[in-house]
Amino acid sequence: MVNPYVFRLLAALSAAAAVVVTGPSQAQATAIGSTPVHTFEYSVGGATMKVPTGCTFTHIIRGDGKKITYQNAGVDCGFVAALGSGFCNWRIDFTYADTSNKTYRTSRGKTHPECKIDPMRNNSPQTLPRYGKACAHLYVNGVRRVSQCHHITK
Repeated sequence: MVNPYVFRLLAALSAAAAVVVTGPSQAQATAIGSTPVHTFEYSVGGATMKVPTGCTFTHIIRGDGKKITYQNAGVDCGFVAALGSGFCNWRIDFTYADTSNKTYRTSRGKTHPECKIDPMRNNSPQTLPRYGKACAHLYVNGVRRVSQCHHITK
């Protein structure tokens, strides 16, 4: 015999699933991509900093067509890379280009002088004037180190 508490739990879960399945749906698109951050060295205040292998730059974008409802980019590090000093004098920019690959908008991030192992930035919701691509770029000490892009199509 089935325990009545288990039976009620299963019935409640089934009802909740039915509501989720039959509820109104909204056309949404999500794109998530990661690019490895290659090992590099840079100088800060006379000290040489080294970013080892083991970090990825991830760019997430949500929306529908040219309407972007959420955008985020940041670095995740694992293994030995997570123990390092991180990224100093970093910023994350978002750029938007048309289908001819001509950049028409840049949202330049603030340069952060501190060193951080997991730099991250959100960008505000917006509606793009054209289809093309949206990219996120990580700069460290003024040099672009990694980019990750998503195509924005109909």
